Amino acid sequence: FCPGCQALQPPPARPDLFRLMDCDRSFRIDAQRLQRRFRSLQRAVHPDRFGQRPLKEQCFSEQHSSLINKAYRTLRDPLSRGLYLLELNGVELAQETDSDADSGFLMEIMEMNEKLAEPKNEESLQEIETLIKVKQEELTEEVTAAFERGDLQEAKKLLAKMKYFVNLEDKLKNKKIPS
Repeated sequence: FCPGCQALQPPPARPDLFRLMDCDRSFRIDAQRLQRRFRSLQRAVHPDRFGQRPLKEQCFSEQHSSLINKAYRTLRDPLSRGLYLLELNGVELAQETDSDADSGFLMEIMEMNEKLAEPKNEESLQEIETLIKVKQEELTEEVTAAFERGDLQEAKKLLAKMKYFVNLEDKLKNKKIPS
């Protein structure tokens, strides 16, 4: 907002999402603080509050609201937060290929994919869901440690593995949707 007239100003062209959401530039974040900041910012700039303001301010309000939603989604999710941190640190996010991952890990992913491809069985789906959650929690801890050590290449490798589990989670969700 303009300090003089209190008019809403345009958002910056390339904002730092951590700064916008009042978070340290770190993989470890306080999820409750992030959510409070999100709600506070949305209350201040939500388009519903600018319906009677000039068209320019209405447009800025929509831009700010969209940016705040993007920042919240990016920082709330461990995978996207990690990828964003790598991007901020200038680490090239080249597409990983299966040959870059270790064979034991790839076998584990293949086995889980095969289990997901089998006919629906609520018990087996629950088992896979639990396993995916455990693996994602383990990877999140490992990624946190890698970032805290400043080992960006290790964080990049772990985030590539995390992508596989996010894909498995998506497949699982699609499997659970009643047809």
